[in-house]
Amino acid sequence: MVSQADLQGRVLLNVADGVAHVRLNRPDKMNAFDDVQFKALAGRIDEIAGRRDIRCVVISGEGRAFSVGVDLAALAESSDLRDLMPRTHGDANLFQQCGWGLRTLPVPVIAAVHGFAFGAGFQVMLGADIRVAAPDMECAMMEIRWGIAPDMGGIALLRGLVRSDVAREIVFTGKRMKAAEAAALGLVSHVADDPLALAMEMARSIASSSPDAIRAAKRLLDLPWETDAATILMAESREQTALMASDNHREALTAGMEKRPPVYRD
Repeated sequence: MVSQADLQGRVLLNVADGVAHVRLNRPDKMNAFDDVQFKALAGRIDEIAGRRDIRCVVISGEGRAFSVGVDLAALAESSDLRDLMPRTHGDANLFQQCGWGLRTLPVPVIAAVHGFAFGAGFQVMLGADIRVAAPDMECAMMEIRWGIAPDMGGIALLRGLVRSDVAREIVFTGKRMKAAEAAALGLVSHVADDPLALAMEMARSIASSSPDAIRAAKRLLDLPWETDAATILMAESREQTALMASDNHREALTAGMEKRPPVYRD
């Protein structure tokens, strides 16, 4: 039986000024995922989803890598890692929740990625809304090399990021990509010498805006890309109507007017 302390120690969470910093914390194994790590990350995602004080999330890895993927020794030994059919989190199983769960959090998620992001680590990275990578970062969807198909929501996450043929090449070959190639393909949003510093800077900027507006914007952006225009336009109107009627909107509008520089006309 895994204790709560063990789970919390595997994935650390610190919240300051509306920014939650989630850290994969198995550095001796380069943050490889065993059953404890999966449960720990899914638990943190559930915890964040229920908190109103969090406005943005940054996820990173301790040690030399973001995550090298599934712990293959644990996969060979653990029956828990093979029990994929139960839907433990809505549409997702426990393992899918670690990637897809990040995408469906009500607040933006930024991944700060260094070292390696392979397999499960790659799919956790894809779950973020924005991905910042170190120049020497390498990523790959490597499941095909181990005789399995991508899981953890990887296919669903890839579909919105890259062209269909690019996604197929990534999946079928399991090829390793450096940060520059990943950025050119759309898998990485920014390449930075210090990805965590840039991710935290972006997160603090996001957290300074209206939390209700940020959550509404993410709900709109999370609509399927195939959604027809009429549905999107109605969703926009519904969200905006609710926002403009709120006290938070009036406060944000007043604050914005005070900060706006004066406009001069000739």
